[in-house]
Amino acid sequence: MSGTTRASGPSGPSVQRRLARFNRRFANRFVGPVLTRMPGFGAVLHRGRRSGRVYRTPVKVFRQGPYYVMSLPYGPQSDWVRNTLAHDGCELRTRGRHIQLTQPRVFVDERQTVVPAPLRPLLRRFKAFDFIELRPVDGGGAAGPVQRP
Repeated sequence: MSGTTRASGPSGPSVQRRLARFNRRFANRFVGPVLTRMPGFGAVLHRGRRSGRVYRTPVKVFRQGPYYVMSLPYGPQSDWVRNTLAHDGCELRTRGRHIQLTQPRVFVDERQTVVPAPLRPLLRRFKAFDFIELRPVDGGGAAGPVQRP
């Protein structure tokens, strides 16, 4: 099992892709500003690959040593992930802080070792095994080696 989400199936876009589209068009506008102020959440500011426009996407974020790790419940084919990879980074706004991030790396972690144990059942239910990790531009964070999946 690869852990990646299919973008479409025989009957059209998957439920996850339809939910992602709904969230992008409607829910994120209302929930995003509140959600991104809560612990463990943030907003990624990323630049469009073709338009150059700046977009804001709410995310669930975890710290893993010096890295910021975000779950990808809609898979690595999401626009914000593709934009972040194309531009070698993004900005994270979380709890009033603005953190410039770089060196994106998408990975699959079916055991969800980068996620706090209480959240694993919820992410497992959504088959969220894809993640992206990024490092702060200033290199800030915990010193020493980090175990990476």
